[in-house]
Amino acid sequence: MECVRVLERPAQVPREQLTDRRLADAGDAHQHNDDGLIGRDLGWAVHYPCFLYFVRLTAAAVQAADHPEWKRRKIKMAKTLRVGVLTGGGDCPGLNAVIRAVTKSLIVQHNAEVIGFEDGWLGLIEQRTRPLSYRDVSGILTRGGTILGTSNIANPFSYHRRGGADVSAEVVRYVHDLRLDAIVSIGGDGTMAVAHGMQERGINIVGVPKTIDNDLMHTDRTFGFDTAVAIATDAIDRLHTTAQSHNRVMIIETMGRYAGWIALYAGVAGGADVILIPEIEYEIEEVAAICRERESGGQRFTIIAVAEGARPLGGDFAVRETIADSPDPIRLGGIGRMLELQLKDYVRSEIRTTILGHMQRGGTPTAFDRILATSFGSYAAAMIADGQFGRMVALLQNRLTSVALEEVAGKTRTVPADAPVLAAAVSVGTSFGVRDLAHRFSGRSVSGAIS
Repeated sequence: MECVRVLERPAQVPREQLTDRRLADAGDAHQHNDDGLIGRDLGWAVHYPCFLYFVRLTAAAVQAADHPEWKRRKIKMAKTLRVGVLTGGGDCPGLNAVIRAVTKSLIVQHNAEVIGFEDGWLGLIEQRTRPLSYRDVSGILTRGGTILGTSNIANPFSYHRRGGADVSAEVVRYVHDLRLDAIVSIGGDGTMAVAHGMQERGINIVGVPKTIDNDLMHTDRTFGFDTAVAIATDAIDRLHTTAQSHNRVMIIETMGRYAGWIALYAGVAGGADVILIPEIEYEIEEVAAICRERESGGQRFTIIAVAEGARPLGGDFAVRETIADSPDPIRLGGIGRMLELQLKDYVRSEIRTTILGHMQRGGTPTAFDRILATSFGSYAAAMIADGQFGRMVALLQNRLTSVALEEVAGKTRTVPADAPVLAAAVSVGTSFGVRDLAHRFSGRSVSGAIS
């Protein structure tokens, strides 16, 4: 109130109370007034009691700021989170939905700055970034692929463009130069393996599980899987009509190198007569027997869904090519053609093979994948704000949680013997290319798997 009164009716400061410096300043101000100018220092002298009031007020605030609780709150309020985002490995429907959810949640809930790394870990190695604003990620929910780009051959611990050199120390320095509080690493088992290694070198990492193969450990579902299954199922539905019209055996090859989740789910959803997955080595005679039985039984066509990693009993994987500078150099593919050649000596029907390939990675994500990706991204943002690093978002028993990166890095979740969908397929007479399915799972029974 004293200050208000001073402002309403300024008190004159006696000149004899001013120091020599202030006297000189006040004199200069009067001289300026005599010249028709308003002096800045005269205004200071006139409002000097108000100035003293604010000095006392500031001193009290400084004293209060020494309190530990106020310091904690001040740091929390003053601190602006800076978070990096990258998408690693193969592209996948739903990546943009995660980028959107992470960015918007961090900006809206925590007033954070978000930086995108271009082409996955390659962006950190080559120091290529782009800012991500709220507007930048608007309108990308339904888009396939990733606006940041991705790479499945960039590994900071073995950089192929430098002869396999370890450049992780350079990546760590770059992250520190950017003053990042954390990085959201969106990817599969390979990306999580790199993320785990960077976490061990002091970089705060939160992982988000991505793969159309649904083969990451300790999460019931990865985003992208539902879309891939929907695409493969639609393809099987379309092949049904041409198979029936021409009395053919139609083979459809899906992705799935070491885990057969896509072929299993799409095969069941599309009503495939035979499903061949990497977990169960098939017997060509048993597959042929199913085809001949349907030929003679009046159905006259057969649908076979086969994962690219399926192989005959005692046989090898069908390798399409080997990429020397890739962390995972073996590229599988061609099992559909191989199976076609094997069956020609056993059946009368014409045989045709369709390889879906990258069709399963493209296009807009399903509603389920959009929701799952949004939930994953939002949860990852909350984990960062809460300081939960070195962990990956996971979906377990229909609840969001997190697991340690070291538990998922470089590991593959295959179809177990007690998978409910596997038991359901067996119960309706679907063949898996073997006479005794239980023996293919080391004696573990698939009966009664539905709980």
